[in-house]
Amino acid sequence: MRFVPTALPGVVLIEPDVHRDGRGYFVETYHAAKYRAGGIDGPFVQDNMTQSAGGTVRGLHLQSQHPQGKLIRVIEGEICDVAVDVRRGSPTFGRWVGVTLSADNFAQCYVPPGFAHGFCVVSPLALVEYKCTDLYDPTSEVGIAWNDPALGIRWPIADPILSDRDRRNPLLAEVTDRLPRYTNL
Repeated sequence: MRFVPTALPGVVLIEPDVHRDGRGYFVETYHAAKYRAGGIDGPFVQDNMTQSAGGTVRGLHLQSQHPQGKLIRVIEGEICDVAVDVRRGSPTFGRWVGVTLSADNFAQCYVPPGFAHGFCVVSPLALVEYKCTDLYDPTSEVGIAWNDPALGIRWPIADPILSDRDRRNPLLAEVTDRLPRYTNL
């Protein structure tokens, strides 16, 4: 298992070992001690799964009062997974990183608390599962426009399928006062 740092400190691409033979394959999708050694401490307290049609963009989302770290993987299909540093005062504030996660590559992405997260489905269908380090709290949820020009995210689609909520998400500059503060521990 490999833990590959991305251009944003704390956002990690995980490449698990896949053991294949004539029967199929075996892959370890989570092992607390190995993930802790790779810099992903958890604990994870909630698992979520979503199915999305091709061309869907979900996000950008985060929670302000109960920030969630997310460990994302794709069970079926392929997505462009995006993390944005939205911690006020961070040296990488407003920067983003995107990785390809698919059922074929078995890769996972860890998005730490304080980062906005979203993804775009690039296959006809995607089944995405993610573990969270805190419980969902709708009262502290913050949405940011997927196409905010200040972020300049290069999504692989120009006219996505969006939920009504995501269609109405404000620009980053409009929610700055609700964003978490950067702490350099």
